[in-house]
Amino acid sequence: MALDLIFHALADPARRTMVERLSRGPASIRELAAPLDMSLSAVIQHLHILEASGLVHSEKVGRVRTCHIEPQVLSSAEQWFAERKASIEHSLDLLGKYLEEHPDEHPDEHPDKHPEEPDERNR
Repeated sequence: MALDLIFHALADPARRTMVERLSRGPASIRELAAPLDMSLSAVIQHLHILEASGLVHSEKVGRVRTCHIEPQVLSSAEQWFAERKASIEHSLDLLGKYLEEHPDEHPDEHPDKHPEEPDERNR
């Protein structure tokens, strides 16, 4: 599933740093590697994962490989979150409505909760 690859790619902080940088515009691999504390070959391995997810594509012009973000792929993950958020908000709205309509059925305190009794040893 495409979303699985996207979330896997975004699960790593170094890859998220690269995506954040690319959201500001194209960058060379060296530019992406600059803020990261890892070898250039490790950065390239991370880029392969980003490319496999579809979040990033790269092209080589001369001796420089430039990377670009694919905003529509990122939008699919954003849409997934938006759908989950809407579902949760709808459920919470229904719960709030129910609680407003039935205030006497839900006391403020839990029925099993008892006020603390003084400890006999501390008297």
